[in-house]
Amino acid sequence: MAVPKRKTSPSKRNMRRSHHALSPVNFQECPNCGELRLPHNLCSSCGHYNGREIVSSEA
Repeated sequence: MAVPKRKTSPSKRNMRRSHHALSPVNFQECPNCGELRLPHNLCSSCGHYNGREIVSSEA
């Protein structure tokens, strides 16, 4: 069984974790209504996806 010979220093530990940060969410503008939405997702305000109305938004 592998056992570490020395304690990992905080510097080495933090260098290993340097790529673990969360990336910011990038929104796109809906081409139909102009609201911000996540890419590859249905627009929650107008119900359009890929140029088609998927969910009718009758309010």
